[in-house]
Amino acid sequence: MPTAEQHVHDLVGIGFGPSNLALAIALREHGEQTGRHIDAVFLEKQQAFGWHRGMLLEGTTMQVSFLKDLATMRNPASEFSFLCYLKERGRMIDFINHKTMFPSRLEFHDYLEWAAAPFADQVDYGAEVVGVTPVTVDGAVEYLDVVVRQGEGELSTRRTRNLVVAVGLAPVRPDGIADDTRIWHSEEFLAKLPTVTDPRRFVVVGAGQSAAEVTEHLYGRFPDAEVCAVFSKYGYTPADDSSFANRIFDPAAVDHFYEAPESVKQSLRTYHHSTNYSVVDLDLIDELYRRHYQEKVQGKERLRILNATRLLEASREGDGVRATVQFLPTGEQEVIEADVVVYCTGYRPGDPLTLLGPTGEHCERLPSGALRIERDYRIATSPDLRCGIYVQGATEHTHGLTSTLLSNTAVRAGEIVASVAGRLSGTGLDAYALSR
Repeated sequence: MPTAEQHVHDLVGIGFGPSNLALAIALREHGEQTGRHIDAVFLEKQQAFGWHRGMLLEGTTMQVSFLKDLATMRNPASEFSFLCYLKERGRMIDFINHKTMFPSRLEFHDYLEWAAAPFADQVDYGAEVVGVTPVTVDGAVEYLDVVVRQGEGELSTRRTRNLVVAVGLAPVRPDGIADDTRIWHSEEFLAKLPTVTDPRRFVVVGAGQSAAEVTEHLYGRFPDAEVCAVFSKYGYTPADDSSFANRIFDPAAVDHFYEAPESVKQSLRTYHHSTNYSVVDLDLIDELYRRHYQEKVQGKERLRILNATRLLEASREGDGVRATVQFLPTGEQEVIEADVVVYCTGYRPGDPLTLLGPTGEHCERLPSGALRIERDYRIATSPDLRCGIYVQGATEHTHGLTSTLLSNTAVRAGEIVASVAGRLSGTGLDAYALSR
């Protein structure tokens, strides 16, 4: 479609999880305070807002403070804070009396849905982005056409001056493992669990928080079933959430990491791996050990901890799964006949280039081959591309662990708004947005 005949948005966001929801909030508050409204629309392939629904297990809690919500760290007076949510739901006093900084995962998901509701007119749900096409005017890329599939394969485009890619995380499965009605990834755990009746045995693979939570949930929900926890460590590793270590999640840590030499970046990643990856809350570790020990006392082991062990193979056999595990110190193998194998093997950031298509040819790369991303979360591009392409989530290599997590979502959204507003006005970073 000729440029003059198509509406051009100031910003199109791909994905509408917590990251782009926080961005929508920051954009709205920026417009209300400055009178300069940024025309933004968001495209979400899910049919409704949802965030890790497959792991909204009863009794599980958030691992970040409620103050690190979608807005408070950027704007404590925001009407989209978790406290405002509690006030509107009539639970503020009850929450205070609860004496916790960490709401349940179910409650925080309800907060996210509450915050997303006012933006329904800015979000196209059921809209899958299949590509991004550069639009050239007088030899320069002035706009980007975001190609969207909705309904029965119908394609449409959204033209924009700026793009924010927040496609979330992709589940990691071992090589050669395909989806199956009896072999799951934890992301689909609650959706598939109702299909299991009268189970005899489960195998849970992994040593992180999700693996421990799934193990505990299955153990409690199916009192007659055996639960086998398989992981290559000798034991679950406690998450380091001590006060000083938590400074890695401070907004200032992003600046420190971004400006550091590559050797320092690598050291920081190594030092603080235990704050976020393959670690478990200590209370949950203690509870699983307590149950495991009591079963030994009673002489009936229903919770089997297969440590220093790896899963070699899992294949469908009849109505169940045949799993082969190997004890690493000796190499001894054991075959386990199970009803279900659950892989709690984590996630990796989605690759923005899978959506950018020919637009990706304008993106610069680091010597490692990874995308070069500026401090304002904008991908560095060739001079002939005049659009801003921003990334939320796939920035750990340039901005550090902090930049990708919920802890920094509110601040990151404000920084992107500052950059977009400045680019639209032609003045660089927007000072008001930065101050918020």
